[in-house]
Amino acid sequence: MSAPATAAPTPATDPALAATAGPRRGRRPRALTAVGVAVLLLAFAAAFFPTLFTSVDPQLAVPADRLQPPSGRHWFGTDQLGRDQFARIVHGARASLGSAAIAVAIALVAGTALGLVAGFLGGVVDAAVMRLLEVVLAIPPLLLALALVSALGFGTVNVAVAVGVVSTAAFARLVRGEVLRIRSMAFVEVARSAGFGRASVLRRHVLPHTLGPVLVLATLEFGTALLAISTLSFLGFGTPPPAPEWGSLVSAGRGFLGTAWWMSAMPGLVIAVVTLTVNQLAHSVEGGRR
Repeated sequence: MSAPATAAPTPATDPALAATAGPRRGRRPRALTAVGVAVLLLAFAAAFFPTLFTSVDPQLAVPADRLQPPSGRHWFGTDQLGRDQFARIVHGARASLGSAAIAVAIALVAGTALGLVAGFLGGVVDAAVMRLLEVVLAIPPLLLALALVSALGFGTVNVAVAVGVVSTAAFARLVRGEVLRIRSMAFVEVARSAGFGRASVLRRHVLPHTLGPVLVLATLEFGTALLAISTLSFLGFGTPPPAPEWGSLVSAGRGFLGTAWWMSAMPGLVIAVVTLTVNQLAHSVEGGRR
């Protein structure tokens, strides 16, 4: 009679395997996080200190160099006027990343305030805020942003404001849910019993406990805002030419995809890399909180 088959040991059943498997599983996320931080630092360094990366004037047109492919002289090629694409992408980082930062800041402040008020006061106030948020969420975000930009006018700041207003609902719903969870906890009840007013309880006891999830959402929304702003700039609502901006650079290369693919591909690749990096960092932060 043959001996009964035994299952192969796994990290869940063998402590020795678990001790060696844990660090290995943790190495890859940590490495990805480190790479992501490095990429974002480079992107923001380009936004604030573009001359560290290139000394070429992004507006300098050299007709003899028009539509040159990527090379050692022009890393990202040149456009139809002979302007260096790498220099234009580097100098365009300030408009793109700055607009995304403004949009997230607007959404974070306004959404947090709405969520705190609705969740803590409840009743009619909560119902009114939630109905308003449902109306905003029922409209496609890009369509609502287009409507707001049309009302505010074209330009980088107006695009950032429009995207920030559209993103406010996500922050408000998250904060409201956290406040509903926190306000019934013992330490909040103790603060109320001790005679602290509503504003004091919100500021000192409720708000600090909502910051973790809000910061994770803000990181995710930064990538979403960057994509939305680039889309609006692609459609012609953002920074007016000839100033470089990533979305408008992608748009400028549409007519040359067959002969000069790099005009649209290079700024599009930069947008994709930064957005994916931000998303990876947000997931890493969220995983660290768990």
